[in-house]
Amino acid sequence: LFPRYAGPFLQSLLAFDAAAALRASSLPCLLLQGAADRQVVPMVDVQPLVDALRQRTAPADVVVIPGNSHNFKTVSSPNDPGFGGPLSPAFAEALTRTPKQTEGPFYPDKLPLDTDNDLIIVNNGVTPAVGEVTWLSGRILDEHGDPVRNALVEIWQADSNGAYIHSKTGNAAKRDGNFQGFGRFLTGANGEYLFRTIKPVPYKPRTPHIHLAVRLKGKKELITQCYIKGHEMNADDMVYKAIKDPKQRESVTLDFNPLKGSKAGELSARWDVVLGFTPEG
Repeated sequence: LFPRYAGPFLQSLLAFDAAAALRASSLPCLLLQGAADRQVVPMVDVQPLVDALRQRTAPADVVVIPGNSHNFKTVSSPNDPGFGGPLSPAFAEALTRTPKQTEGPFYPDKLPLDTDNDLIIVNNGVTPAVGEVTWLSGRILDEHGDPVRNALVEIWQADSNGAYIHSKTGNAAKRDGNFQGFGRFLTGANGEYLFRTIKPVPYKPRTPHIHLAVRLKGKKELITQCYIKGHEMNADDMVYKAIKDPKQRESVTLDFNPLKGSKAGELSARWDVVLGFTPEG
């Protein structure tokens, strides 16, 4: 509807008087303030269309709803330049890029036979790993907040005794053989990932954390870590303190909350991971 917000090709397709088209039509119309070419269409440009709708019906029947893919935001003025959705300035400001962090020395030097997204049970075992069962989920997003498809998400972490799936791990003698320690998940069209694992535990000198890597076409595009919100060891952890941007630090600091409906004391944690670029193809 707004050619000046689009590129040359779209401009040639959209070169018409949208307000006149609305006045001439009697079809029902739902008008959502949105965006083209990832630029917000301000309310001042939407207003002529609102006026056109009001000319063909009772003015009170025309309600302006700012577009938002998640919920609706009440605007204080018809000239409000934003709409609170994922393409708005407010969302762009809130969309904090996930910080890159060290891979650490304990990425598995030999991958386990089982690398699925359930780290609690190894292969066809029946004995679960020791620890607080946690469902870690979220989305892999590009720099614009769009979901990334076919991203291979990997996580690895220490078991309840602080031991990794690595030949040089500490506490190797106490390693929990029922904990997979490493898992993978391939995202679909919605960018979602899901793991069943344990709530991370501390080991000297680190605060509790889970490592995460995102691979695209086989290449590791992001390596990072997440942490437990409010844990007493966070403030003294060198890796955690190295994240200088408060918003980035907050973006990797998660709430581990009781899983709704679980009778086994399971937890859930939500973590949307934002890449610093838009993948090609």
